[in-house]
Amino acid sequence: MKIAIPLDEDRLSVCPVLARAPYFLFSTQGKESIEENPAAQAQGGAGMQAAQFLVDGDVDILITPRCGENAAEVFKAAGIEIFKSANKAAADDLAAYGEGKLEVLSHFHGGFQGIR
Repeated sequence: MKIAIPLDEDRLSVCPVLARAPYFLFSTQGKESIEENPAAQAQGGAGMQAAQFLVDGDVDILITPRCGENAAEVFKAAGIEIFKSANKAAADDLAAYGEGKLEVLSHFHGGFQGIR
């Protein structure tokens, strides 16, 4: 199972904006890696580009504070489960997920169309 979490510039904190997060943390069976988000600097459609990046990366679980409707549809179609981040530190969200303490993210916003 592969888990993804959007990261801020410090590479430790959960980024509140999924599509424009500078990085993503990937965790697979306790092994972690950090990759740059190719959608972070997109002129438009960053949510869809970030979603496709995660789908192409074979992510099974996404932990994020919020998610746009269009990206959520991509995740749903790909079978990616979305959980709501409950912590500032990504490591704490990973631990909370492992303990079954994160809620499923069920509210999706309409998108910001390039507005941060």
